[in-house]
Amino acid sequence: MAERAEEPIKYDSLPNFPAEGFAGTDLGPTRVPRDSPVRTTPLPPQTLFQRHEALLIGSFGVAVFFVAWQAVASARIWSPLFLPGPVDVWQAFLELVNDGELATDIAVSGQEFVIGYALAALVGIPCGLLFGWYPRLRYIFDPFITFFYATPRIVLIPLFIIWLGIGVESKIAVIYLGAVFAILINTMAGVRSLDASLLRVARSFGAGDLHIFRTIALPGSVPFILTGLRLGTGHALIGVVVAEYVAAQHGLGRMMMIAGSTFQSSKVFVGLFLIAAAGLLLTYGLQRIERHFDAWRPQR
Repeated sequence: MAERAEEPIKYDSLPNFPAEGFAGTDLGPTRVPRDSPVRTTPLPPQTLFQRHEALLIGSFGVAVFFVAWQAVASARIWSPLFLPGPVDVWQAFLELVNDGELATDIAVSGQEFVIGYALAALVGIPCGLLFGWYPRLRYIFDPFITFFYATPRIVLIPLFIIWLGIGVESKIAVIYLGAVFAILINTMAGVRSLDASLLRVARSFGAGDLHIFRTIALPGSVPFILTGLRLGTGHALIGVVVAEYVAAQHGLGRMMMIAGSTFQSSKVFVGLFLIAAAGLLLTYGLQRIERHFDAWRPQR
């Protein structure tokens, strides 16, 4: 009697959760035998609130803050000189826009920030990688890094003005000096925090320093580099305001200095919110990039 041929196994495809698979992989749907006693059930899809929970809760908190601020300002517990309300700040913003000076101030401050911050990143990242990878280089430059990082940049502004003039060059120097050390130190820490056992395994397989640096040290330091860039953003924005406070022809810091000295508190808040908004957008963008490279870490 001829043996009956076995029927081919039929499979069902079940989607993974999340649908795009795990970070850094190209996993597609899971295939399981149709008659298998073990069945997997995909997690239910997330609601709109769950997908944007952080944004919605944060926006709600900001809205409550501004409503409370306006209520206190409307009650006139304090004079508008001490605490202008959001409506007063908005009116001051429209006044500055109509005057035409605000666009020039934003353009000058933005130019100074972009050039100074870009130079800090171009110098801080390569130097941090080299100092972290080669200990003897770190031993040479570490005293200078510590000295300049601990020195308040504001005390160097008069020297920068003498050396570079009252133009944008001295402001760029202050911004660069404020951001470069945060980037450099974090990058150096990223290289030094690499797993020593992983490096030993790579060397045991005959990998050279250049290959290890390119395939292990540099990718492993990316989260630290992005953290340094994020911290450097705040230092650079502080440098913009501080440098323009001392001596400048245009810029948001100069506008805030003049408004403060003439008791126009609303205009001071305008400059404050513009600089804070720029920092918020830059920080948010760097956080998104950081989460992309840091997706393997557990999220709270």
